[in-house]
Amino acid sequence: MNQNNTPKFAIVGAGTAGLAAAILLAQQHIHVTIFEKAHALEPVGAGLLLQPSGLAVFEHLGVLEDALKLGALVTGLEGQLANGFKLVDSHYVQAHPDFYGLGIHRATLCHVLEKKCHEYAELITWHMNTDIERLNESSHEIRVIGTQHQEYFEDVFDHVIIANGARSRLRPRQWVKVDQAYPWGAKWTIVPECLTLDTQILHQFYDRAKIMMGILPTGAIPNQPQQRLSSIFWSLPTNQLESFLPDQHARSEWLKEISQRWKPAADWLEQVITNPEEKQQWLSANYRDVVLSKFGEGRIGIIGDAAHAMSPQLGQGANMALLDAWALGQAVRHARDNQTIDRVKLWQHYHQHRKSSTDFYQFLSRLLTPLYQSDLWWAGTLRDFSFSWMYRIPYFRKEMAITVTGLKSGMFSQMKYQDIAHSSLNRKK
Repeated sequence: MNQNNTPKFAIVGAGTAGLAAAILLAQQHIHVTIFEKAHALEPVGAGLLLQPSGLAVFEHLGVLEDALKLGALVTGLEGQLANGFKLVDSHYVQAHPDFYGLGIHRATLCHVLEKKCHEYAELITWHMNTDIERLNESSHEIRVIGTQHQEYFEDVFDHVIIANGARSRLRPRQWVKVDQAYPWGAKWTIVPECLTLDTQILHQFYDRAKIMMGILPTGAIPNQPQQRLSSIFWSLPTNQLESFLPDQHARSEWLKEISQRWKPAADWLEQVITNPEEKQQWLSANYRDVVLSKFGEGRIGIIGDAAHAMSPQLGQGANMALLDAWALGQAVRHARDNQTIDRVKLWQHYHQHRKSSTDFYQFLSRLLTPLYQSDLWWAGTLRDFSFSWMYRIPYFRKEMAITVTGLKSGMFSQMKYQDIAHSSLNRKK
């Protein structure tokens, strides 16, 4: 293969979607340049849950074993009301006997993908501390323009993949149908593993639509593999995020509020949450709703949260990003003829893989989010009533479990794990 004529891709953003896409393109001997605004890859974030859909992509990438060593096996999700009633009781085995989730720290997720990228050092070029401000597309090239180390920067590529998150300024405006902030967000923190509760379950706690807490097994980070962790999430309106637990009195009142509803959880939190005066360890998470009319056209593609940000209610953000990267790799392979990529065929194939699935999860997220995070007085009652009877019907119980896996491609269709994990690519041997 004449490497000088190999298609040149630029990827803007070194998050989950960007790193996975870089690997999948490099596996096809395509030159990739990653542009990242940060000075270094130092991911800050709580734990997230890799669903079977994301794990299938990890297997396809060849990084699943590394992730399993540091992540935490999760067998299901249980959600409890203040009266002790178990509202949500969803387990992966209900979808497939071999399915499971993996709780993982964002630092670990980034480490696993970055390590794999370095196996393709001759094909992947890194530009850190580079802020891409605009793209100029023409019939024969696309230019990326911005600043690198605070100096003017410009380069030319065949294709650009936008993967720089929900607040991306690079999305073509005419593609954007919805771009708005959610009125609710969350505070989160990382603590030593919760041994009081089942360590293989994502535990959630609800009271009406105004109180929601989650405790997620999170595994370990690469430089401290023996220290197992849990992530704690506490839902709040965005205008209250910065005033959360300002002092010892607020901490005591918060723990009292939890103890009145879920005492075992409160007793554990008492031991692991430090006093605000000692150390402020809670960080804020804000969410956006982003809907695009298309994910790619011509020389531009958009993946990850830049393409379809939504609330974290279904826990699909990282998994959808990984599926986007996988679909991009499949579409490039399908549309490529030696050194030429048929761009019409590329985006037709990509949309066939991703449009219906993304539409389904965005619709469901928009439908469910107010039932868990809102000021609507009736939302919690409606949720409690509808979920309590749905979990008693085997068909709905199974469909809900399949939905959680991230493999649904529509209301009545789904992707197969093996089709993703073992889809053929011209891999580096």
